[in-house]
Amino acid sequence: MRSLVWGLMLACCAQTKTIDFTRDVQPILATRCSGCHGPQQQMKGLRVDDSKALLNVVTPGDSASSKLIQRVSSTKKGFVMPPIGAPLTSAEIATLSAWIDQGAKIPASASQAKHWSFQPIVRPSVPDVAGKTWPRNPIDNFILARLEAEHIKPSPEADRNTLIRRLSLDLTGLPPTPEETNAFIMDKHPDAYERLVDRLLASPHYGEARARTWLDLAHYADSDGYEKDLTRPWAWRYRQWVIDAFNRDLPYDEFTVEQLAGDLLPGATVDQKVATGFLRNTLTNREAGVNRAEARFEQIVNRTNTVATVWLGLTVGCAQCHNHKFDPITHKDYYQFFAFFNSADEIDIDAPLPGEQGPYLAARPEYDKKRRKILDDYGVAELQAQWEPRIQQAFRDQGKDLEWNFAVTEMRASFDGADHFLKGEWTNRTQRQADRLTDYFVGNPGPENEENKAVAAFLKDARGKLRDLHATLPEIAQAPVMQELANPPQSNIHLGGDYQALGAVVEPGIPSLFPPISEPRQDRLTLARWLVSRQNPETARVAVNRMWQDFFGQGLVVTSENFGTQGDKPSHPELLNWLASEFQDHEWSRKYMEKLIVMSAAYRQSSAVRKDLQNTDPNNILIARQSRLRLPGEAIRDEALAASGLLNTTIGGKSVRPPQPAGVAELGYSGSVKWPESTGPDRYRRGLYIHFQRTTPYPMLMNFDEPDSNTTCTRRGRSNTPLQALNLLNDPVFFEAAQALATRVLEEMPGGITQRLDYAFKLVVARPPTEGERQRLTDYFEQQKQLLGTDPKAAENVQPFHPHGVDPLDAAAWVGVSRVLLNLDEFITRE
Repeated sequence: MRSLVWGLMLACCAQTKTIDFTRDVQPILATRCSGCHGPQQQMKGLRVDDSKALLNVVTPGDSASSKLIQRVSSTKKGFVMPPIGAPLTSAEIATLSAWIDQGAKIPASASQAKHWSFQPIVRPSVPDVAGKTWPRNPIDNFILARLEAEHIKPSPEADRNTLIRRLSLDLTGLPPTPEETNAFIMDKHPDAYERLVDRLLASPHYGEARARTWLDLAHYADSDGYEKDLTRPWAWRYRQWVIDAFNRDLPYDEFTVEQLAGDLLPGATVDQKVATGFLRNTLTNREAGVNRAEARFEQIVNRTNTVATVWLGLTVGCAQCHNHKFDPITHKDYYQFFAFFNSADEIDIDAPLPGEQGPYLAARPEYDKKRRKILDDYGVAELQAQWEPRIQQAFRDQGKDLEWNFAVTEMRASFDGADHFLKGEWTNRTQRQADRLTDYFVGNPGPENEENKAVAAFLKDARGKLRDLHATLPEIAQAPVMQELANPPQSNIHLGGDYQALGAVVEPGIPSLFPPISEPRQDRLTLARWLVSRQNPETARVAVNRMWQDFFGQGLVVTSENFGTQGDKPSHPELLNWLASEFQDHEWSRKYMEKLIVMSAAYRQSSAVRKDLQNTDPNNILIARQSRLRLPGEAIRDEALAASGLLNTTIGGKSVRPPQPAGVAELGYSGSVKWPESTGPDRYRRGLYIHFQRTTPYPMLMNFDEPDSNTTCTRRGRSNTPLQALNLLNDPVFFEAAQALATRVLEEMPGGITQRLDYAFKLVVARPPTEGERQRLTDYFEQQKQLLGTDPKAAENVQPFHPHGVDPLDAAAWVGVSRVLLNLDEFITRE
């Protein structure tokens, strides 16, 4: 009774206000539609982006006789909408009824063909502004024009200490050194700021900073995911390509084409093939019982959704199971897009880094000779010749022999390319294929050989010798890449998103809301070139919006992952179009665009909170100031290592495993996850290079909101939790950093505590302390000395490696001071 009365009250209230279709009605009609599986079909058949279809189920002015209301208010099974899950609430039904009784008006803007992001990019004129002295480039005219319309003044420019730290962190992910800070402050030339920008853009660490955000988009990881979550030893080779591409400012159109279709370029180089590692970051299910067709389908779904989000900024994935509920993307559109990726297969190639090829080629003949001898001594060729037709027959006759069935499913799960071999397609196998297959056979010789204890022991011995021999061969990097299939499979619509429910056959194609591609051949190369063509209005807008997000904390379109009708509208649409046009007109140069942004007066503003904006613009949408941003986890760790002098600045290479809490790796499947701690300089590599194990990721980075790498991430969250504070205080890396910072201050800065505090502050936050801060930390230093002095062993435990000639109590107390500095809110924040 209470819910009925409450519903009637809400209905009365709803009748008294005008119901807005976009704000009030659309979210209800598409409720619980996630574009994945299951409950998303609850409103199946109803298109809320198609006004004609919607009006077929409503009677304007008469909600009682409207089919929509009859369905959502029914309790009859098979008739009620939604058919599964929770029914609509009384309040939701009341809103729908009120909208219908008010005439069921659908604004013209509900027509998705007119949606702003689907329109061609038209370069706007730079607006004139009253404040002539503030703008430094056209970006500022757009920002100031909006501020003047709102009668708001921009914030003053930040001080030079703040500017150099902001720029350094934004462009390289690393803090400035005291020497760099002093040089910039003392440089009175009018172009000092621009020269600083140019120096940072030219830094090899620029590529590392940009790579971090791109790897979030690629959902890069060093392991397969799923239950077994096996390590991917060469995943880092793609990461290396990304860093290099950003450092050489590879134009974004080429950057796009090479990652999506580098293998299809005429005369494709190894480097261009390595770029297709972007598509290899999907999860791989190695469980033997999994249907391989389903596993491959899920990988292609992931690629389809990732490419659509990264380049189009659209939730194309919502059409996997049905027509998109909001945007004009049909179920057929989805699988036409899917078909671009259905024709490719995964392979690994040699991708040597400079200096690797020579030693490898020199050692290979002797290695091959010794390998042949081991294989001959153990009669591996003869045993393998018996095994190959047997397992291929088992593949053809699945279900006849349980043990051989298991051998087949295990091979298909763990041996990449197994289906090609099992189908008899490896008749003219390459040397790489032959070696891989032999190594697999020696480790997995089939039921009959495994049951023969003598043969099993024989092969185990051979396996050990082959492993030891391979360890002597100079290493040459490999890379996971994509390769077009000679005979690609047919692509179909998958009804309801089910890999088994095949609908109509489809050919590769872009979503029908865009003009069709005119190229005769539709493949990944065609798609990649269309994505960066003038015919596609999305890519340039999406890319510059993410650049803006990198430097202001949020994009001009806040929902950087969704430029569709349910995403946010741009706060400065003319500026977004101008930036997109500028990007295209300047050969898709990221460095050009990023310099333009950071040279603007808008970027240089102070980030101080203004009381006059707390009510009118609390989220800084108008950009009347800079944004104060908590740094990502990798940057916080890098900053601590840099300030302390521990940071290893080597660029590129394999992933590392710094210390992590005991028990984390053990959470992986059946003890299969190993975490051998890196030693020496590798222990202090940048956070970008920390091994990412999907099922047991590095805890410190996860505590600071690193994404899970299962799907693409266009913008990280920024939480503030007690666990983060505990990390900064107690994590072994940060405690070591505090010890090293204390040592550095004591060794590099002679004098008393005042001089040393000033130096420590410059190392940590690129500014001197205030008088109040200096006094508080001096008092804290003395308190630490008294506390440590009560226990003769305490000082040695806190700082066992104190500098020569320094009192052990002083050295240990400085560790305490350093821990305070590395825990400052200012330290983990980009002002």
